[in-house]
Amino acid sequence: VPMYSAYQRRVHGDAQTVYEKLKFRTTLYKLREERDIAPKALASLISNMLYERRFGPWFTEPMVAGLDENNTPYVCSMDLIGADCVPGNFVVGGTCSESLYGMCESLWRPDLEAEDLFETISQVLLASLDRDCLSGWGATVTLIMKDKVVTRELKARQD
Repeated sequence: VPMYSAYQRRVHGDAQTVYEKLKFRTTLYKLREERDIAPKALASLISNMLYERRFGPWFTEPMVAGLDENNTPYVCSMDLIGADCVPGNFVVGGTCSESLYGMCESLWRPDLEAEDLFETISQVLLASLDRDCLSGWGATVTLIMKDKVVTRELKARQD
């Protein structure tokens, strides 16, 4: 049985709470609007939901990625109280965000093919995970394309 600190249990519980509330609100949106929620609208919904809890925030840093109605990529990240960051190229978050920014800025280029993008993301994540002991033992990379979504697991060091 793994031992978790109170902080780890709180963070995990906050992620579950945000997920459940978000699932409820997106289902309500779909019923009311009779369409799926667009990435920009989802980011706004999450930002408002987090700002409602600004005096007792959930310990989560959500990211939204998707294709809008014109198949244009949309990426956005938020802090604990819902302040969004919409740079247009890439977003990072988590305990090793400084390492991630440095690696992304040096390896990422516009208009990468799917396999090149996966390789770039993998190199960025693995290099940054090695520099931060709180980041975990791996990552999930999801590529969202016009006609499909591909998800792959990365394994990092296990010490």
